[in-house]
Amino acid sequence: MNPTGELPLKGIRVVDSASLFAGPVIATMLGDYGADVIKVEHPEGDNLRKLGWEKDGVSLWWAVIGRNKRSVTLKLSDPDGAEAMKKLLATADIYVENFRTGTLERWGLGWDVLKEINPNLVMVRTTGFGQTGPYATRPGFGTLAESMSGYAHINGFPDGPPTLPPFALGDGVAAMTGAFAAMMALWWRDRGGTGQVIDLSIYEPLFWILGPQASVYDQLGIVQNRTGNRAPFTSPRNAYLSKDGVWLGMSASAQSIAERVMKLVGRADLAEQPWFSDHAGRLEHQDELDEPIAAWIAERDADEVLLAFEEVHAAIAPVLSIKEIFEDPQFQARETITTVEHPVLGPLKMQNVIPRLTMTPGEIRWCGPDLGSSNRDVLGGELGYSDAELADLAARGVIAQAP
Repeated sequence: MNPTGELPLKGIRVVDSASLFAGPVIATMLGDYGADVIKVEHPEGDNLRKLGWEKDGVSLWWAVIGRNKRSVTLKLSDPDGAEAMKKLLATADIYVENFRTGTLERWGLGWDVLKEINPNLVMVRTTGFGQTGPYATRPGFGTLAESMSGYAHINGFPDGPPTLPPFALGDGVAAMTGAFAAMMALWWRDRGGTGQVIDLSIYEPLFWILGPQASVYDQLGIVQNRTGNRAPFTSPRNAYLSKDGVWLGMSASAQSIAERVMKLVGRADLAEQPWFSDHAGRLEHQDELDEPIAAWIAERDADEVLLAFEEVHAAIAPVLSIKEIFEDPQFQARETITTVEHPVLGPLKMQNVIPRLTMTPGEIRWCGPDLGSSNRDVLGGELGYSDAELADLAARGVIAQAP
């Protein structure tokens, strides 16, 4: 329910010419809160339209990440396409792009040009390694960021290889950071400042959230390595298998919770040991703590374990698959998964808007649009291109024929 009936970013125009994940998700998040997001795609379409899972010719990834966007096609490497882009960016508040460093400059669309056209523009430049440094011109994907940030090095089990995530982790973290940065820049601009460039690399936000590794190495010389489901800073913490075959993730980071867990599993004597009184001591005795917890959980079904932990106010949760997430009462109660009407697929479930605002919550107004479906509205109706000019651009491959 929206008490005000308004979306907080209504009136903000975002132009998104990025592809795949990090850049486009920035625009998706802003669109969820009411920004007018114009997706500028190459006439052949964003790569995401053909990546991953499809049904009836519809990309399910595109349906989600393209939601709340209008699709316009422009071949930016063509002078006429670049000229149309300049006209569009003159009307924009935020421009999100992820071309390799130097590409927009080569097309006459660098910041030196755009700031003259629109001094109030906030330009989010999303690349693998940023706009500066020896790697600036390298192609950069989330996988590279996950490798180089230190994430893969600490992810996995001690006797196994570095482990990459099976989803766009680096891109997702960068996208949330980019959306936050764009709003900061708008806030400063609207308090009397100007437009500016946000230089967003994919590897740096992921590196930031990995904890105090840099400080730990600097001060203690410790290199964090893979520890599986254990944590290198607290114990007990692990994944445990119940009698009925359910994996349960548990963390007892707080001293009082650790004590309650050991009492629950019948080993209050361990909580009375001098070494148990701090994290360092418990880390030195991880095996000693894990064994009774694992044995106690293995003797009980998951529901019994969850109830017992809840009764003593200790933290534990099942490891859920997407099938189980669909059935979970917490996800259902908060509508973490919502249903959106798709013109081809009908009712389509997807993740809901985050985060939750009480007075001006976001909303999903439509799924990812057809390629070039807003060419006529935006290029013609808003930028003034005539039908003849649009037909000429389409014939020359500068724009795609709208469906």
